[in-house]
Amino acid sequence: MRLIRLRTADIRYCNRPRGKCQTRIWLCGPLCGIMFSMHEMAVTQSILDIALRHAEQAGARRILAIDLIIGDLTGFVDDSIQFYFDFLSQDTPAQGAQLRFKRIAARVRCPQCGAEYAPPNTRLWTCPQCDALGGEIIAGREFSVASIEVE
Repeated sequence: MRLIRLRTADIRYCNRPRGKCQTRIWLCGPLCGIMFSMHEMAVTQSILDIALRHAEQAGARRILAIDLIIGDLTGFVDDSIQFYFDFLSQDTPAQGAQLRFKRIAARVRCPQCGAEYAPPNTRLWTCPQCDALGGEIIAGREFSVASIEVE
């Protein structure tokens, strides 16, 4: 059994405004803050493609596990990704592989005072220090395949 650590995320954010995303990869990011052009099935297909490509490059016969890093603001549901993975990976070297999810909590930096805080589960984010509206998202939009375990 070997662990393959991936150096770069093959899944990236789009920086275009909502509705203007023309890329196939993958998430509308800082400007709209929500997933626009992808859903769990397409994202899961990308996870599978990435894992299969790296396993083949390593000369692996089988994928045992895939470690995923997913930010809470992506809107992805672990159970949905697992469901689609089980379906899409049939008859591939990844069939039966375990998906291990590491969740990254959302963090925001206030534009006024620079305080970092966890945003509340509402549409309106206000700084707990100075009551300024909004802020720069510094964590929670992550989405990557961190590593794969192969044999």
